[in-house]
Amino acid sequence: MTISSENPASPAATAVDFRTVDLRGQSLTLAALRAAVPRAQGQTVADAEEKVHHIISAVRQGGFAALGELAQRFDGVAQDHPLVPREALASALEDLEPSVRSALEESISRARRFADGQRPRNIEVQLGDGAVVAQNWVPVARVGLYVPGGLAVYPSSVIMNVVPALAAGVQSIALASPPQKEFGGLPHPTILAAAALLGITEVYAIGGAQAIAAFAYGIAATKAGPALEPVDVVTGPGNIFVATAKRLVKGVVGIDSEAGTTEIAILADSTAQPRLVAADLISQAEHDPKAASVLITDSEDLAAAVRTELDRQAAATKHSARVREALSGPQSGVVLVDDLEQGIAACDAYAAEHLEIMTQDAPAVAARIRNAGAIFVGDYSPVSLGDYCAGSNHVLPTSGTAAFSSGLNVTTFLRAIQVVNYSRDALAEVSGHIVSLSGAEDLPAHGDAVTVRFS
Repeated sequence: MTISSENPASPAATAVDFRTVDLRGQSLTLAALRAAVPRAQGQTVADAEEKVHHIISAVRQGGFAALGELAQRFDGVAQDHPLVPREALASALEDLEPSVRSALEESISRARRFADGQRPRNIEVQLGDGAVVAQNWVPVARVGLYVPGGLAVYPSSVIMNVVPALAAGVQSIALASPPQKEFGGLPHPTILAAAALLGITEVYAIGGAQAIAAFAYGIAATKAGPALEPVDVVTGPGNIFVATAKRLVKGVVGIDSEAGTTEIAILADSTAQPRLVAADLISQAEHDPKAASVLITDSEDLAAAVRTELDRQAAATKHSARVREALSGPQSGVVLVDDLEQGIAACDAYAAEHLEIMTQDAPAVAARIRNAGAIFVGDYSPVSLGDYCAGSNHVLPTSGTAAFSSGLNVTTFLRAIQVVNYSRDALAEVSGHIVSLSGAEDLPAHGDAVTVRFS
């Protein structure tokens, strides 16, 4: 493996230092591939865990008072109680720019259609006369949905969290988003408008790991306001602290996945259009200086052309400094491979949150990918489409966790409950097997619980 900077630049320069990882001519194991692909460095999960442990402990012990202190420390706002007044929700929706409202309504409509199609069917299997086993899908009672703030505003994340929860049939939905000093300590008004548009009335001005802790453990009522009841499932994207908090409360509550700082990988060959590849890499880099943008290709000519486009387009985009920092970080770069086969292997090792396929016969290539949060096929399916109006969900696993986690969907908010209903004769038919197996496991009382029914 060779790592180099083919476009060296000082931090003050406008050029993008998009590094190269050269895997050509090597036969690498899965472990070696995972170690080779670009990943974020610097702040470790262990560092984040220590800080998040303190935040969770503070919220559990201090309740709303601790949340107020954290809001002052992290967000610069004074806060007695984080519950957003309903009149603020109504006012935000009333003041929403018509074009933005129209776009949100279209996004909601498409997301609902896809979510409605995801709900699994209940099944009932008859294993014999009087022997019936069923599986019923039942929604959880209450969920806590997190919508990040920080460098951007994410009303789209309100939709991505709320719509599948509603489609699942969840009856109690709470939403949290960071307080904004600019807006009197409330979340951004576009966030509030999106919540109101979806009929969500329980909204809290709480950010970061403290929001996850509040949802997981609940907070008792005080003179300042009502209790925040604990939830059964917490979902939503966020930074490393939010993702770490979700990991630490998993087991107390269910979570969707560790949806941290955004990442995009693009598998491309010589047929790809450099300007489109560059534009899509930049589209995710503008989220955060720690965002990851990775190109995987067997074409040196494409890689060189994409670098030129990155320099040109990054210089012209609004958040140029942020984009250049993300593209120049250790989490971003081009991965050179021998051929499509090695490219697919590199994609599965990376397990991208968003994976674009820009190759010949892109649908066939996409069908061979095993590990990705979401796959975007061809020139006209950019990640930006999925961020807003594809109908798919943009709350997706990051940092390689797409190898074992799914994106947010209706089943995140459902539980599969098995129902066993046997008659006397049906139990008698298998009673001997139960007695034999209970004896083999040295658990004779299991067998006795069956035979007693026939004595």
